[in-house]
Amino acid sequence: MTRLLDQAVATVAQLPDERQDALARVLLQLAGQEQPPYILTPEEEADLDSSAAAEAQGEFATDDEIRAIRTKHGR
Repeated sequence: MTRLLDQAVATVAQLPDERQDALARVLLQLAGQEQPPYILTPEEEADLDSSAAAEAQGEFATDDEIRAIRTKHGR
């Protein structure tokens, strides 16, 4: 194992189990191992549904509005 990969594994090992599993899935997928689809929790599904409803009602800022905010605040 390379030093960088060893450092990454040591860093990830200190994270909560759920975060470790999420990062492990990404790493395995990048290495060419297909992973089963992620199953949303009921709370995640509700959040996604709420976000989709907000988008459908036009509640998100437009690109122009975001650019104006960034310009105003120097970003």
